[in-house]
Amino acid sequence: MKETVTNELITEVGTMKRDHYQMIINGQRVESVANEVMDTYNPAKGEKLATVAKATREDAEKAVQAARESFDHGKWRRWPVGRRARVMNKIAEIMRDRFKELVEMEVLNSGKSVGAAIAQINQAVEDFEFYAGAIVGHRGTVNNMPYGFFNYTHKEPVGVCAQIIPWNYPVMMAAWKIAPAIAAGCSVVVKPASLTPVTAILINEICHEAGVPEGVVNTIPGSGAVVGDYLVEHEDVDKVAFTGSTPIGKDIMAKASGTLKRITLELGGKSPNIVFEDADIDAAVAGSLFGIYFNTGQSCEARSRMFVHESIYDKYLEKFVEKTKKLNLGDPFDKATHVGSIISREQLEIIDGYVNSAVEDGATVLTGGEELTIEGHENGHWYAPTVIVDVTPDMAAVREEIFGPVVVVEKFSDEKDVVARANDSRYGLAAAIWTTDQGRATRVSHQLEAGVVMVNSPFSAFPGTPFGGYKESGIGRELAVESLDLYMEDKSVLSYYGSKPINPFGV
Repeated sequence: MKETVTNELITEVGTMKRDHYQMIINGQRVESVANEVMDTYNPAKGEKLATVAKATREDAEKAVQAARESFDHGKWRRWPVGRRARVMNKIAEIMRDRFKELVEMEVLNSGKSVGAAIAQINQAVEDFEFYAGAIVGHRGTVNNMPYGFFNYTHKEPVGVCAQIIPWNYPVMMAAWKIAPAIAAGCSVVVKPASLTPVTAILINEICHEAGVPEGVVNTIPGSGAVVGDYLVEHEDVDKVAFTGSTPIGKDIMAKASGTLKRITLELGGKSPNIVFEDADIDAAVAGSLFGIYFNTGQSCEARSRMFVHESIYDKYLEKFVEKTKKLNLGDPFDKATHVGSIISREQLEIIDGYVNSAVEDGATVLTGGEELTIEGHENGHWYAPTVIVDVTPDMAAVREEIFGPVVVVEKFSDEKDVVARANDSRYGLAAAIWTTDQGRATRVSHQLEAGVVMVNSPFSAFPGTPFGGYKESGIGRELAVESLDLYMEDKSVLSYYGSKPINPFGV
């Protein structure tokens, strides 16, 4: 199926694109109250893709009230979990039916390769299927009590949730947030990234087509500073879930504290990738290549700090640089393309700035380190996959999240040394280990300050595996059964069934 979809996309690009996309509030496609619109772009070509209705604070208010009404007085949260699960499975089914459209629009609006888009949308489909199953078995407990007392806990949806989606994985991140929230019975207001709003709108359309009642899922594209802040501070919003940069996450946390909202924050990373001397070098090179260059390096868990044991450093680095040079950059709809475009001119300049600062501080670029011009995409935003060596721990390129196809490489001498250096970061999202020693793999995994540790694997997450970070990489976990609890309240019900009335005061 994947092969068929890819080939069709190559020959029919643009056939499913609309010239304009409306926001969705209370189940209806609507324009902005102020009739404001914003342009959205194809970053691979640097050209306008479509216009999108741009939400104002008034639109955000309408969306929140629609969600509030659907939660307080609607039927979704009151449906048996089995019925909600059937609707969620229907969402997945329709996503499969509209798979080609989702892939095409994801590539056009984000500039990522078609292979990356196919993998991510497949996971998004599986997310809805996973939570459809998970919610059916997600229940409270009956607890041991003194004789005459009975206690059980009941899980209830937390309420109205504001969900702020990033631009690097538009469909997948929308699924990570919408699926557990509506499975739990919540109502949501989704604010997609201004750069990539199109597929979040399509997901909302699919939710309603599948039978999600009006007001349960609302999507309002717009400015983070206007719409995002309004949602975060709104009294009728009970929870905020955000994926994005650490500075913005801190700002959201501060603003949400005004009403003590529950929050989930999936933030930045500077993930270490450790290659031990006993590693399968070819496997480590292939996996590490994917770990930094997949999605054009625009991933929060990109393994952007590579530590290689000194005994294999030269051999490993030679192979890694050789493979990096062989990566294909080009038409994102060409199935041979490995690395897509950068999301925007601004982001490209940020990436280039980090590379230049490293060079100025004494680092060496072994390959890449420059903007590229791609035939047929001359006005797009393209950056060469980049390998930097001769770095020091104080360099910005080593300490800060670059969010692009750039890896810094360092030598290490022993296990204790590399664990300390890997943990020397304010981030703690992910880490990778390459070794054939299972004892070492387990030992080091337990010492690394990271929410996700990959051992001899380039992949960081599947539906059912908790995803989230330590330290300044965030709060909470997504993609797992545990995520349902982030959208639910535990209510304790304590009753007395003894034959004699309780009279504690004895009066």
